[in-house]
Amino acid sequence: MLEQYLKERRQKQEILLMTHIVLGHPHFDTSLRLVESMVHAGVDLIELQIPFSEPMADGPVILRANQEALAGGATVERCFELATEVARRFDVPFLFMTYYNVLFRRTVAGFVARMQDAGLRGAIVPDLPPEEASEYVLAMREAALAPVFIYSPNTSDQRLKAIAGYGAGFVYCVARKGVTGSETAFSAELSSYLARARAATSLPLAVGFGVKEKQDVDFLRGKADIAVIGSETLRVLERGGVAAVGPFLSGLR
Repeated sequence: MLEQYLKERRQKQEILLMTHIVLGHPHFDTSLRLVESMVHAGVDLIELQIPFSEPMADGPVILRANQEALAGGATVERCFELATEVARRFDVPFLFMTYYNVLFRRTVAGFVARMQDAGLRGAIVPDLPPEEASEYVLAMREAALAPVFIYSPNTSDQRLKAIAGYGAGFVYCVARKGVTGSETAFSAELSSYLARARAATSLPLAVGFGVKEKQDVDFLRGKADIAVIGSETLRVLERGGVAAVGPFLSGLR
């Protein structure tokens, strides 16, 4: 189970790293080399985004990556093929991140079954609220996969606890309101929010949206279990190519 893996890893590391790539951006061979670089840099799990035309939770960097991947011919089928390959080749958990329409078009049961066959460990579907996710949650649990749900700073204490009851693996805590890739204030306010999140669930806490440098990761030590590096990795890729990504990630922890 993903939760057990993360808790065992946390006994060896003060904080874990989860990276995020958009499959097919800029090409699928680059996606494969990115995964190789990330694994060799020692990341603990990797989030594979299936490109979507309207990625509502994503800021301009990841939005552009989605658009370029789709323009280059990325398909859900090709994403499954690459996900299957990396899950078999590398000994870290892989999760899908995508939007509900992708599951709906393939049927939820069919999508989850294909995830299980591919060797994936869970999924993040940010536009699917837990109250409307009963079919998805049931299918994921029957397949022993983790449906990861999301906390935000505006989530009430009561709702934090309710959301935790639907999820598995870990909880994804967005560090601020808005979309990915913008500036985040690593402050006492964020600490207070993460303390509320910790009190609401025994699941590991992942924090994303604005984690860019070692200072941010250091801030999260003792407050969260996983730091999520998304948009900044894409910026590093754009500036320096795949060769720059590994050293960047290695320097975060």
